[in-house]
Amino acid sequence: MNVYEAIMTRRSTRRFQKRMPDEETIMKIVEAGRYAPSGGNSQTSRFFIIRDKEVLDQLAGMAKDAFAKMEVTESMYPSLVSSITRSKSGAYRFHYDAPVLIVLANKKDYGNNIADCACALENMMILANEMDLGSCWINQLKWLSEDAGLLAYFQSMGLGEDERIYGALALGYADSESGLPERKALPRKGNPVVMIG
Repeated sequence: MNVYEAIMTRRSTRRFQKRMPDEETIMKIVEAGRYAPSGGNSQTSRFFIIRDKEVLDQLAGMAKDAFAKMEVTESMYPSLVSSITRSKSGAYRFHYDAPVLIVLANKKDYGNNIADCACALENMMILANEMDLGSCWINQLKWLSEDAGLLAYFQSMGLGEDERIYGALALGYADSESGLPERKALPRKGNPVVMIG
């Protein structure tokens, strides 16, 4: 699979096998994120690779509790509405029970923090697809980046006082008949292109 094919066939995976990718594979994917562009080549993103099921369960419970305390407001982002609604119902696992969650943080006062993390996440998703692994961009920890409990929990794992979470990646083998991620291209309904000149 070449880079163009990996981009064009990448789809989000939301059902994962329990099988853990080997450490060499995970680190190769993380390295792809570490080599993403960053503003002024600052390289200030921090990568948390979480494979411990107890930690993943703890994070899922903390996120569910935090979202359950929120109220839905008009014009709220639909995925955030879903996180709140599902958390209030009691059945919500924001990371889809993927065996690996790669959480990205950056300096909270750095103007390119979200963009740098986004570039890293995209690199990792494309390489994961090329390596026959499923992945899904996870926004929920970004939405909860100022939640006192989650902030303290991540600080206990090495998050700096001056850092916040800006995205995460669920990673693992797709729970599909073939064990491969879904790769059927979806037609574009948006993203208009304007050619000038």
